Amino acid sequence: MQKHNFVKRLLVSIAAFFLAASVWAQAPAAQAFDNPELLPQIQTPIIDLAKSLTDVQEQALAQDIQSFEAETGWKLRVLTQYDQTPGRAVKNYWGLDDKSVLLVADSRGGNILNFSVGDDIYKLLPRTFWIELQTRYGNLYFVREEGEDQSIIQSLNSIKTCLLKGGCNVVPGLPREQWILTLVTSIVGGVVFGFAAQPRKPGQAIAWQWALIFSPLWGILFIAFGIGPVVTRTSEWLPLFRNVAGFMIGALVAYLSPMLASPSESSSR
Repeated sequence: MQKHNFVKRLLVSIAAFFLAASVWAQAPAAQAFDNPELLPQIQTPIIDLAKSLTDVQEQALAQDIQSFEAETGWKLRVLTQYDQTPGRAVKNYWGLDDKSVLLVADSRGGNILNFSVGDDIYKLLPRTFWIELQTRYGNLYFVREEGEDQSIIQSLNSIKTCLLKGGCNVVPGLPREQWILTLVTSIVGGVVFGFAAQPRKPGQAIAWQWALIFSPLWGILFIAFGIGPVVTRTSEWLPLFRNVAGFMIGALVAYLSPMLASPSESSSR
């Protein structure tokens, strides 16, 4: 029995050895996930391993990045990857420093965009800017509708625009989805104001006291969430006009709602 157990343990050990050896034999292939040999021999600001850009796009974007760096001193670099990546080797390859931004596009995650930002750039473009930039252009909906190439190109355009302006707290531009949200909050703020301003005494036209009491609520909805995101992201007047009109319409409907309801109540009697 002891001899049988010894033979059994020996066979298990041999099997484990061969299994480990087979895994070790495959290990060099896994090194491709962090392989500096993937870096090109010549200097280029774009390494497109995932082929997210066409040859024409890559050439034009590379020239634009190089011209921008020559004019401003800010260094923008792009790395797209999927199964293979040079890993941390890009830091030495590109000489990334405090004046550099590395955009990494990797479609394996929920959001394809990641950024490595130098300290000098963080002073002009804070963390909230990069979070908004990532969520706006790197989300799966945008990538599905516009493509990975536009996700990369439009992100770089926003970064360059803000660096030329001397800094941004928010990403320039007002997407339609975001404007609709500001319009909705403007209308809701107007409804709150209208209900608060309804007269509560005979001969009273507007209950200003109640309107002021509720001003923190309708003020936040209209000014902070309805007007603020618009004026900080675009200089166009039409979205602002529509939001102001939405606030006024919401306030008017809510203010007149008792008058509109009273005829129907009297006719039912």
